[in-house]
Amino acid sequence: MKKLLLFLSFTSLAIIANAQWQQTSLDSGSVTSLTIKGDTIFAGTYSQGMYLSLNNGNTWTAKGLSNIVVWSLVKSGSNIFAATNGGVFLSSNNGQVWNTVNTGLTNTNVYSLALKGDTLFAGTDGGGVFMSLNNGGLWSAVSTGLPNNVWVYTLAIKGNNIFAGTEGSGVYLSSNCGQLWTAVNTGLTNNDVQTLAISGSMIFAGTGGGVFLSSNNGGLWTAVNTGMTNTTVYALAISGSNIFAGTLGGVFLSTNNGVLWTGVNAGLTNTDDEALAINGDTLFAGTYGNGIWKRSITEITSVTEINDNSGIVLYPVPASNKLTIEIPEKATIGILNIQGQTIIQQQIQQGKTDIDISGLAKGIYILRLCSNDKTAVTRFVKE
Repeated sequence: MKKLLLFLSFTSLAIIANAQWQQTSLDSGSVTSLTIKGDTIFAGTYSQGMYLSLNNGNTWTAKGLSNIVVWSLVKSGSNIFAATNGGVFLSSNNGQVWNTVNTGLTNTNVYSLALKGDTLFAGTDGGGVFMSLNNGGLWSAVSTGLPNNVWVYTLAIKGNNIFAGTEGSGVYLSSNCGQLWTAVNTGLTNNDVQTLAISGSMIFAGTGGGVFLSSNNGGLWTAVNTGMTNTTVYALAISGSNIFAGTLGGVFLSTNNGVLWTGVNAGLTNTDDEALAINGDTLFAGTYGNGIWKRSITEITSVTEINDNSGIVLYPVPASNKLTIEIPEKATIGILNIQGQTIIQQQIQQGKTDIDISGLAKGIYILRLCSNDKTAVTRFVKE
């Protein structure tokens, strides 16, 4: 019989895996942005310059832009654009040479970039949004409807819709190339929107108060933070059904559209994760102070791992007809399906308890333990 020792506190959940995060050779500095262009990975930093890797992050080479902050990166064909506190820079040769492209840009602390076809948008610190139709050769302000002096932290494109995440003013939507913006904040209880990510019809907003989800172009937002022990969200990355969130407390994974988040931080010694990017099966995390780390997505999603040490034991793993739980104090247990619906709920006592799961269909389930207003969650497989 295989036992899984769930070393978790009731207030935090992480995942135990044989494979852990690996620090790359870019092992120092504060990484503020990541993007992938073919086989090339670009990393922008806080005043330490631009770096690139041609071998999936094994080694990194400095590529200029030192002494400035690279807030955001975006690729367009052979071009890479960098949003910095010195305006927008363009490289057409994999970072060998960078040129400023700031004509018409009246605010040069540029936080965010996004592309809609051949149109480039830039979000600034206090200057709203600018648009360029010629690779940054000329910029024009497109901020009608945005608050005065607004900081635009993030931009995202979904079809004809452009979304702008702001500091303190929530999310704004434009459906006409930035000519007019409208606030779309219903249900958004934290208006410091630091990152946006789109998956099909769903828009995810990472804020200073967790992750919010909208399925109707921002018409209504719903908080989706269960299991997320730190809700200062700096970055989001999506790979298929897997959503990763980089936070002040590490990296979290949801496989069910934010219904449940699990910490995936085994081996990660710096949990101030401010940038994420995905290259094939590899997830990259840029940290504040300790460079770039990487980990296999397959390894992350194929195991269940827990950190801390309160001594909860769950077995067998995977389970068939019976799930045995050993806990140090009495608790209420809930078993939920992947949609978040509670299927089994009962109180269990300190020590060992057998749970009958013979009636459950095969698949992945969520186990939730509640005790004294504290909650722990993990996943298990019914075979």
